[in-house]
Amino acid sequence: MDNLSEALKKLKITSTDSTADSLEGCLDCLLQALAQNNTETSEKIQKSGVLQVFASLLMPQSSCTAKVANIIAEVARNEFMRNPCVDAGLIPPLVQLLNCKDQEVLLQTGRALGNICYDSHTLQSQLINMGVIPTLVKLLGIHCQNAALTEMCLVAFGNLAELESSKEQFAYTNIAEELVKLFKKQIEHDKKEMIFEVLAPLAENDVIKLQLVEAGLVECLLEIVQKTVDSDKEDDIAELKTASDLMVLLLLGDESMQKLFEGGKGSVFQRVLSWIPSNSHQLQLAGALAIANFARNDGNCIHMVDNGIVQKLMDLLDRHVEDGNVTVQHAALSALRNLAIPVVNKAKMLSAGVAEAVLKFLRSEMPPVQFKLLGTLRMLIDAQAEAAEQLGKNVKLVERLVEWCEAKDHAGVMGESNRLLSALIRHSKSKDVIRTIVQSGGIKHLVTMATSEHVIMQNEALVALALIAALELVTAEKDLENAQLVQILHRLLSDDRSAPEIKYNSMVLICALIGSGEYSGEAASQDLCMQYSSLLQLNTEHVQTQCDWFSVNNGCRQKGSVHYDSIVSICSVKDEAVNSVLDINCRNLPLASVGCS
Repeated sequence: MDNLSEALKKLKITSTDSTADSLEGCLDCLLQALAQNNTETSEKIQKSGVLQVFASLLMPQSSCTAKVANIIAEVARNEFMRNPCVDAGLIPPLVQLLNCKDQEVLLQTGRALGNICYDSHTLQSQLINMGVIPTLVKLLGIHCQNAALTEMCLVAFGNLAELESSKEQFAYTNIAEELVKLFKKQIEHDKKEMIFEVLAPLAENDVIKLQLVEAGLVECLLEIVQKTVDSDKEDDIAELKTASDLMVLLLLGDESMQKLFEGGKGSVFQRVLSWIPSNSHQLQLAGALAIANFARNDGNCIHMVDNGIVQKLMDLLDRHVEDGNVTVQHAALSALRNLAIPVVNKAKMLSAGVAEAVLKFLRSEMPPVQFKLLGTLRMLIDAQAEAAEQLGKNVKLVERLVEWCEAKDHAGVMGESNRLLSALIRHSKSKDVIRTIVQSGGIKHLVTMATSEHVIMQNEALVALALIAALELVTAEKDLENAQLVQILHRLLSDDRSAPEIKYNSMVLICALIGSGEYSGEAASQDLCMQYSSLLQLNTEHVQTQCDWFSVNNGCRQKGSVHYDSIVSICSVKDEAVNSVLDINCRNLPLASVGCS
C-alpha cells in the first residue's frame, strides 16, 4: 500500500505537469490496488482528493483517458463512492467522452457512467437530459461488431428504459431497428435474454411498439416460438415465455394491434390463433390474451365471431374446467367478454353456448376468474331478454351472485356481481327473475348498489328497483323495507351531489312505490316536495311527467305551490344509453396480465 499512497500523492501534485508515461504508471498502480482490494483502495482514493483530479484527465486526446475511466468505473462499484464521484464533477466530462471514437475509451466510459448512476433515477434522469440516449443508440449501430461495447449499450438501455421520460427520446431514435437487427444475429440464450430485457420496457411505449412491429420483431418472436414450443430445456421454456409475452405486449398498442390484425387475414393473427389449441399452457395463455387484445374494436370482434373464434375459446375453457390453469381461464373469459360487446355478436354467442360454457366456472374461488365470468355474462345478456330470463331463473347462479355481492376483499367481483344482478332484472323484465332474486336474498344488495360512488351503478340499481316496484312489489316489500329503500331514496334526492339522472330515476322509483299503494304512506311521509326548493333551475319533459304524476297523487295540483315547483326542478337523462359507455371503455383497456380490473 506504500506504492498506492505514493501514486496518489504524485497524481495529485503533478497531474497537470507529468508526462503521459509517469501518469500511466500511477494509474496502473491504482488499477492493481483496486484489483486486490477494491473497497479499501476506493476509500484511500476518496480521502486523497484525487477524484477531482480525474475530471481534468478525462480528455479524448489523452492516452491515459481509458485508464482513468476504468478507475472511476471500478471505484463506483462501491455505493459509498457514487456521490463523491458526482460531487467531483465526473459526469459531464464522461458524457462528453461518449462522442469519442476510441472503442476502449467508450467501453470504460460507459462502465463508469453506468456504475455511478446505478439504481439512481435522479442521476439517470440527468443523463437523459444530457442527451446520452441518441448517442448510445448511434454507438450501438456503429460498434455492433464489438461484443463488449454492445453489451455496455444494452445494459445502459435496460437501466434507462425503466424511466418513463426516456421512452420519448428512444422513440425519436432508430432503437427499434438496431435492436431487431442485433436480435437476429444472436444465437446464445444469454445474449437474447439481454436484448429481451431492453425490449420489454421499451415496448410499453405505443410509438415504439409500432416501430418494433415495422422493424420485424414479430417475425423473430414467432420463429422463437416455433423452435422452442416442443422443447423441455429450461432455457427454451424461458425463451418461449419471454417471446410470447412480448408478442402480447406489442398488441397493447392500437396501431400495432391493427397492423398485425390486417383485417383478420394477417399471417401473424393466423399464427396466434394456432396457439389456442396448443398443449403448452404458456401459448394457450398468450393466444387467448392476444385474441382479447385484438377484440378491442367492434369490427375486429364481429370478424372473429363470424370466423369461428368463439368455438376455439370454448374448447380451450373446456380443457381447464377441472383444476385448470387460472391464468388461461382468466384470459379466455376476457376474450369472450370483449367479443360479446358488439350487439350483433350477442345472439350468435348465446346460440353457440357461451353462457353454458361460462357457467361451468361458477365454482371457481379465484377472484380474477370470477370477475371475468361475471363481466362476460353481463355483456351477453345486454338487451337479450330471453337469455336474461333464463339466467335470472338459475337459482345456483343467483345464489352465487348474492354470495359474491358480499366479497368486500375483492371490490371488482363485488361490483360486477351487483351489476349482473341488476342486469338480469333490467333486461328480462321478468317476475320469475325478480322472485328468484328475492328468494336468494339479493334485494338488499340492489338497494345498497343505489348508494354506489359510481353513477352508472347507481342508475342500474334504481332502474332494477323501479322494475321490481312495478312488477312484483308484494314479493319484495319486506326486503325493501328492511333495506330502508325509501330513506335511501330520500337521501339521494336531497343530496346536492347526486347526478341529475340519479334524481330523476329516484323520482321514478318513488312514484312507482306511491302508485302501488304498498308504500304510499311511507314514501309521501318523507315530505319530499318540501326538500327541493333550491332545485328550480332545471325543467325537462321527463321530470315534468314524473312531477305531474307525483303532484296529482299527493294533492299538489296547483302550479306555483311549493310542492309542485320544487319537484319540477329535478332533471333527468332520457335513457340508459350512458350505461354502456363504461363497458365500451373497459373493452378498450388492453390485457397483459391477470387482475380484477
